[in-house]
Amino acid sequence: MKKAFFQRVTDEEQKKVQCYLCAHNCHIKEGKRGVCQVRENRDGVLYSLVYGRLISQNVDPIEKKPLFHFLPGSLSYSIATVGCNFRCSHCQNYDISQYPRLNDGEIIGRSVTPQEVVSEAQEYGWGSISYTYIEPTVFFEFAYECAQLAHERGLRNIFVSNGYTSPEAARKIAPYLDGNNIDLKAFTDKFYREVCGAKLQPVLDTIALMKELGVWVEVTTLVIPGWNDSDSELQEIARFIRNIDPEMPWHVTRFHPTFKMTDRSMTPASTLQRARQIGLNEGLKYVFVGNIPGEAGENTICPNCHETVVARMGFSIMSQNLDGDRCGSCGAAIAGVFAGSPA
Repeated sequence: MKKAFFQRVTDEEQKKVQCYLCAHNCHIKEGKRGVCQVRENRDGVLYSLVYGRLISQNVDPIEKKPLFHFLPGSLSYSIATVGCNFRCSHCQNYDISQYPRLNDGEIIGRSVTPQEVVSEAQEYGWGSISYTYIEPTVFFEFAYECAQLAHERGLRNIFVSNGYTSPEAARKIAPYLDGNNIDLKAFTDKFYREVCGAKLQPVLDTIALMKELGVWVEVTTLVIPGWNDSDSELQEIARFIRNIDPEMPWHVTRFHPTFKMTDRSMTPASTLQRARQIGLNEGLKYVFVGNIPGEAGENTICPNCHETVVARMGFSIMSQNLDGDRCGSCGAAIAGVFAGSPA
């Protein structure tokens, strides 16, 4: 166990605490846990139950996060604990994200130190550490200590996030966080309430704040038939991203039926092409189709000369035409974090 960050006592006599790590701002009674199921009030003090308890350690292409304008072609050491502050009906990693909820609060995972995580990433020459598979905010204390140490040793740090991080937590991690792919799952509170058990506005606030804090941000929308695939909703998402930064990449990706959402069909490729065109029409410079290897819309195209800068097939880089952070054909700047960018 580790004493949790971002807590305040709200009732000393009854030993109640408030957790403000994420936007749920849970008020937690003694002996109880927050929405994430991995932070528990013990005798009036909140503890993380998953500090250093890793359930997953893998090496992934950075494109799998997905991050397309962040060290393309590199490998990222990817780690996770159990738990999540969302309860998404379509979660592809529900077996770990919902593990405590589905197993009477049990916490599992192999005990690892930040030093071991960072040293392993260094030893094998992986350029970054990704805190992923579940919402990394819920294992913030461990991620923060890993990120600090990784930063000192010249490694990059990446969150793959649902965007429900509190402003206080975002500001604390930002000096050590290089990239953040944030899910913008839909543009209605109905979706967030009924599908995720959350609200929309905190996600919008986090995307804007992370950008303001200097973190490289890419946004992903899993396009689900009948839920968030209308022209109007896709336009609203695209306009929101454009108003923050038209060079912020937007990934529109294919949904596969899973977990509790098996009543929907797989997203047609034509829907994703329509979503991509809506993003481009709204002024976004980089819109990518995902989860369909070989489908048009995977490549980075220079917005100036329209030549292919990075050619992809799924998670694989087929070719690059970059000169640092510039198009190799016309010299126009390409937004992102590329080889040679300062750490």
